[in-house]
Amino acid sequence: MPLLGAHQSIAGGLHLAFDRIDRVGGAALQIFTANQRQWRPVSLGPEAIDLFTKRWAQSGGMPVASHASYLINLAASAPDLAEKSVAGFAEELQRCLQLGIRFVVIHPGSHGGAGVEAGLARAAGQIDLALERAGALDTNLMVLLETTAGQGASLGSRFEELGWLLSASRHSAHCGVCVDTCHIFAAGYDFRTAEEYARTMEQLERHVGLHRIRFLHLNDSRKECGSRVDRHEHIGEGCIGLEGFRFFLNDLRFACLPMVLETDKGEDLAEDIENLRRLRALIA
Repeated sequence: MPLLGAHQSIAGGLHLAFDRIDRVGGAALQIFTANQRQWRPVSLGPEAIDLFTKRWAQSGGMPVASHASYLINLAASAPDLAEKSVAGFAEELQRCLQLGIRFVVIHPGSHGGAGVEAGLARAAGQIDLALERAGALDTNLMVLLETTAGQGASLGSRFEELGWLLSASRHSAHCGVCVDTCHIFAAGYDFRTAEEYARTMEQLERHVGLHRIRFLHLNDSRKECGSRVDRHEHIGEGCIGLEGFRFFLNDLRFACLPMVLETDKGEDLAEDIENLRRLRALIA
């Protein structure tokens, strides 16, 4: 059965994300390990690491992923931004190593007008450099390249681009993919019928390999298929609708994968509770 969960806030301390995911009955968690709006967040102290690891164990050792800062652009051509992005991503990887988090989700970046090929080449090199700087090559840490909606000059909206990055990395064993349902839908991959779902999965298998998918984001979309606009919506309330999620949830190839929500929520987390209820009702 899929491990359903949600992205949760770390307000008040990293370890409190587990309180929040437990409150909604989740079995998988995604967090930011630091303030994602800052280039140089405060370093983790021994107490924060200890609290996090103990609370994680108390929650049963569920799958946990970190989402890297949106400031990071691994495809940047400007030297100062490229260096800040590599340094920031290497620090993110190091924090995850300190916390024991295996999966780090990141957008492939934006080529900024330099072209897809140039952007992809830079992104592959920057991923390798960050892994090396973080000292992650003798660990099981994995960088998960997230599918994107294709807004502007962003990379990763085509499965071919993700497949190229996986093959171009010198450290491909440390790389995988996170599929975001809203993003691939906005990028033009429809999966609302059995035939469309099969066609999309065939393309994923051909260009990426389904075995490279290690995490999923389950988000409905406020915009139609092919809009190239990234706007998440609650499950069943957007343009994807419930049936599209039914295919993912009942695909045996993804039966044991973590699948998390990234939808808006209030302090009481009622939206997460309802979205997870809707998803579980779709599981055969």
